[in-house]
Order: sequence, then structure tokens, then C-alpha cells
Amino acid sequence: MARSVRTGALLLAALLAGAAAGCSSDDGGGARADTSARQKLDWKSCPPPSDSEDASTGRAPGDAWECATLHAPLDYGHPKGDSIGIALIRAKATDPDHRIGSLLFNFGGPGGSGITTLPAFAEDYKNLRTRYDLVSFDPRGVGRSDGVRCLGDKDLDAYYAADSTPDDGGERRAFLDRVKKYAAACEKNSGKVLAHVGTSNAARDMDLMRQALGDDKLHYFGISYGTELGGVYAHLFPKKVGRALLDGVVDPTNDPVQSALGQAKGFQLALGNYLRACTASRDNCPTEDQIKRLLDRLDERPVPAAEGRELTQPLASGGIAQSLYSKDYWDYLTEGVEDAENGDGKILLALADSMNGRDKDGAYSSLQASLNAVTCADFKQRYSERDIEGQLGAFRAASPVFGDSMAWSLTQCTGWPASGEWQTPEVSAKGAAPMLVVGNTGDPATPYAGARKMARRLGPGVGVELTYKGEGHGAYNSGNACVKQAVDAYLLDGTVPKNGKVCS
Repeated sequence: MARSVRTGALLLAALLAGAAAGCSSDDGGGARADTSARQKLDWKSCPPPSDSEDASTGRAPGDAWECATLHAPLDYGHPKGDSIGIALIRAKATDPDHRIGSLLFNFGGPGGSGITTLPAFAEDYKNLRTRYDLVSFDPRGVGRSDGVRCLGDKDLDAYYAADSTPDDGGERRAFLDRVKKYAAACEKNSGKVLAHVGTSNAARDMDLMRQALGDDKLHYFGISYGTELGGVYAHLFPKKVGRALLDGVVDPTNDPVQSALGQAKGFQLALGNYLRACTASRDNCPTEDQIKRLLDRLDERPVPAAEGRELTQPLASGGIAQSLYSKDYWDYLTEGVEDAENGDGKILLALADSMNGRDKDGAYSSLQASLNAVTCADFKQRYSERDIEGQLGAFRAASPVFGDSMAWSLTQCTGWPASGEWQTPEVSAKGAAPMLVVGNTGDPATPYAGARKMARRLGPGVGVELTYKGEGHGAYNSGNACVKQAVDAYLLDGTVPKNGKVCS
């Protein structure tokens, strides 16, 4: 959880709602193809989802969805070298006479698949589809776009279940050895793409996409990590920004320590909000101390869960965090904690599986491997055991529940086989059109302060801030009418709300 993972919550909702489609990239990261802006996208009916996408696909794609592959240079520094295929999906505008263009979605992660997520949640965007073709994609290194692969499914089961909050020297050596072996597996299985999956390259892919789609400007809907990607795009191509929404905003001023510390505080805040709301409405609510004691017990004695698996401390912690992404999952948290205390870990394990991209048949998507790869391609920082030890006090103060795991997650790039690009991303976009930046005061994954910092970094006249006083990760899909009306008016009619507008 070192970076924001909206897609885990979306995958869980897709499991419940059951709807999506699949596309395929026919490139494989090596074959030479036309990577120019003049390339023609060959839109066809979407193929069925692969096994690893079953967690977010409940039925075959409908007639509305078409798929294509964009060909991009694997290395933009050597544009005539190898190419990579970027899988795209779209549904055409329902009112073509008033069509504005394409609206490109990125749902976050990094590592989230737009190919599966956009069809699963298309109903939420039906108003926008009247005047836009809805378009999304699997970014390079994700899913159908040469998705990063590290360990096999059985090894991933063991990896995610293993202790992620080491308490002594032996446990720390074992933990760091697992981190090292994971990085080595990523290099072995996906080494060719690891140096090229960073956010800057994804932003360059989006501009190539814009041109291949026939749009003069990029109209964009970015959620969670998608806001960072949108900010980087605006910095690289300020004159090409059309109407752009950034929702659930990543703080562009944070380095990995600051980001993880902010998330620790954000999840602790969301946990407190959940506990207060729960006790006001029902009787069997846990307390924070009860949750901490449960996690401590699971560190020593896991409890049985589904299919012969066990609920361990890190899986329970991940499941609890997953349930805080949306108020819709709070009831699952209540029941999951109660069941785990009574020796049944199935609910919290299902939540953790959603966080980790594991489907009901035990197949993992590229979600978490891609998250790791993009993060390590972006950030230069590499943290040692001593670095983590020096930060533990601050993390525990920020969150007694999530602090330790958040701190140790900073080792995700330790020993990584590719170097990072920046200390923090550059998002200044002088000369860009106004971009709507939406922050949610109760957001656990991308704390509210990030929206204001993003708006300021984009620059005067570019970043326009809108505040939603609510819960969960992101605002547009929260059901709040005020937010939806403001965003729809901006994207559909070009009406920019007053900077500082508040919805509650």
C-alpha cells in the first residue's frame, strides 16, 4: 500500500457486480510495429477475459465494447527500437451529433487495468458517454500490455501470507530475503520492460493515444494514481490538455516515506470514521484495541479460512485496509473481524485477495507486480533496514494499526533491478487549460491535503480545487450529487466551478 491502490477496491466491487470485458495486446514487448502518431487503430470485438482477469469480469463483453492495440516505442529514447503493445477499450458516444471526443480513463494503482475496470463501472459514467467515447487502457507493464510478472500463483499465496511486520533480527532477515527473491523473480520474468514502465512513459503513451484517437486535446478522467499520471502528462504536454478531472489526488510533493506516512494517517483516520459510524448504527462493532489484539494474535496463530488457506496477520491487515476504501465495504469489515475472532478468516481473506489481485480460482492479475514495477521505475529512493528502523516510531504514532506494515512496505524497491527517475514527480503545467482537482476529506489512500498541493503545483489558473466532505477513496463515484453535477458540467459543458467549491 505504499502507493494508492484504488483498483483493488474496484476489483472487489466488480466481483460483486460482475461486468467487464477484455482486450489483448498482440505485441509482447518485442516485435517492431508502426509506433508513429499516424498509426491506425484496428477496433474489433473484445475477446473473452483471461483467467487472471476473472476477478473483475463476470460475463462476456457486450456489443458496446471494442478493443484495439496501440503500438508505442518500448524506449522513447530509441523510438526505432522495440515496440510495446498498449491494450485499449472503448464504447462510442451515445449522442454522436454532439460528440466532444474521447474521454480517457485511468483508474489508479499504479497497476490497475482499465480494460477490465471501465466496462465494470460504465454505468457510473453513462452521462459522460453521451458526448464522449469512453476509452481506457492497460498502461505499459499492466495486464494485457505486457503486464509485469514476478512469482507464480502458489508462490504469491505464500508471499502475501508471510510476515510483513518483522519483530526481531531473524524475522527481519527472512523478510528482507523475501523482498530480494521477489525482485529477482521480477527481473527473471519481466526484466526487459522494468526500466520502461514509469509514469513519464505512460504519459507519452497517452499523447500517442490522443493522436491515434484523432483528438486535438486530451480529455482525461484520472483516479488515485491516475491523478499523478494526469499531472505528469500536463507537465509534459501542457498545450494538449483538454478537460481533465483528477479525483482522489496523489500528493505530488511527497517522497515515498512521506507518501506512506500520509497513507498510514489516512487509513487510521478512515478506521476511526468507520468505528464511530458503526457504533452509532449497530451493536457488534469492534474497537480499535480489539482489532489490534486480533492482528497480534494472528501474528502468532493464523486462523482457518477458505480452501485450506489461513488468515495471517498481513492478510488480515490488508483485508481491513481494503474495506476502508469505500463505505460500501464497512459491513464486510464488521462481520469479517467478528468471524476472525471466532476462528473463521474467510471474509477478511476475500478482502485481502481483492487487494492483491487474486481471483476465486487462485490466479493473480499483474496488479501488485505492476504497482511495484511502476513505483520503482518512478522513484529513485531505495531504503535499507536501518532506514526503516529509523522511521518506525513516526509510523506507529501515525497509525497504531497500520504503521508497522506501512513502514516496512518502503522496502519494495530495495534491490530492484531498474533505477528510478525522480525524487518526486514534476506536475507544473503552465499554459494548460483549467484542470479540476477533487479532494475527499475522508480519503484513506490519498489524503485530502494532496488535492490542494496538486492544484498549487499545477499552477495558477490551471489547478481548480473542489472539496468533497465525505468518506472513501475518490468522490465522483461516492454518490454525492453535488460532486457529480459539478464534474459533469465541467466535462460535458466546459463549465469550470469556482476554485474552492465545497460539496458535502
